[in-house]
Amino acid sequence: MFSGLGHPDTGHEQVVFCQDPDSGLAAIVAIYSTSLGPALGGTRFFPYPSTEAALADVLNLSRAMAYKNALAGLDHGGGKAVILGDPTRDKSEALLRAYGRFVASLGGRYVTACDVGTYPPDMDLVARECRFATGRSPEHGGAGDSSILTAWGVYQAMRACAEHAWGDPSLGGRRVGVAGVGKVGRHLVDHLAAEGADILVTDVSGAALARVQADHPEVRIVADTDTLIRSDLDVYAPCALGGALNDETVPALSARVVCGGANNQLAHPGVEKALQDRGVLYAPDYLVNAGGVIQVADELDGFNFERAKARAGAIYDTTKRVFALAEAEGVPPAVAADRLAEARMRSVGRLRGILLPGT
Repeated sequence: MFSGLGHPDTGHEQVVFCQDPDSGLAAIVAIYSTSLGPALGGTRFFPYPSTEAALADVLNLSRAMAYKNALAGLDHGGGKAVILGDPTRDKSEALLRAYGRFVASLGGRYVTACDVGTYPPDMDLVARECRFATGRSPEHGGAGDSSILTAWGVYQAMRACAEHAWGDPSLGGRRVGVAGVGKVGRHLVDHLAAEGADILVTDVSGAALARVQADHPEVRIVADTDTLIRSDLDVYAPCALGGALNDETVPALSARVVCGGANNQLAHPGVEKALQDRGVLYAPDYLVNAGGVIQVADELDGFNFERAKARAGAIYDTTKRVFALAEAEGVPPAVAADRLAEARMRSVGRLRGILLPGT
């Protein structure tokens, strides 16, 4: 394991490279901030084309987790981990347990959970080697699938967007395009269908599309994300991987609202201003998709689903706060969300400077 004391270009507190050749483990853990408490964020298992690509992803994701946790009102800083490899081919008990020992070696500075390519049974294996794993299966005392409350939070944020854009939080009759109907997207479709939204979907997985259409025959499938973006939509919901909003997609958008569960939706700084200039209401991704981290954080105190669901439901009110601040200060919602998160990190984080007995 190589542990850097920080990353000079991005402000990260610590970046750790982990390797166990016998199990095939190659992983990176990035801790952006512990100002509010132990860094909390999932482990992504993904076939990155290079170590450099994996490092760029984990640095971006861990920073986003710091802002997400702060805005969600959690007593956690931001961290993330990536495991390099194909989870369908490379995942094994030995690899996951080796990874768990590396997480344990950080002494509680980082608490892990599920993300793309990892699931509650994987966290059960990680937890056999360390105490700092959440998102575990119910039979092992965990909360199970965090995508359930992630989707609930996205839905609540979307209702707040509808109220801001059209004066009514109802999504009944609104045309919503969901890009990606895997873990989060399919649960989001359930909520939208129950309210009577007109739903279009796309996904690279034919099986995912078939599952959604079996549950909701009224849902329409379009060929690809490019087609979906150019469709006549009220709301566009990116729920797959990041970078969905870029210099090509933003000019093509017909939707009045963008609100989805994907991480890191803005391909680069400045996209948020381009959205605002086109009159598109963008709900910042780390605000919208915080339901999952709210769920796994609740698990650390002994999971209670109704309590966690109520906390995730508060994303509706937080989204309204972000929009109100954006209007008051004349900035895009993404900038307003950053300001609210940074204010909490400063005001609450400074309290750790008050020394307590035994610390």
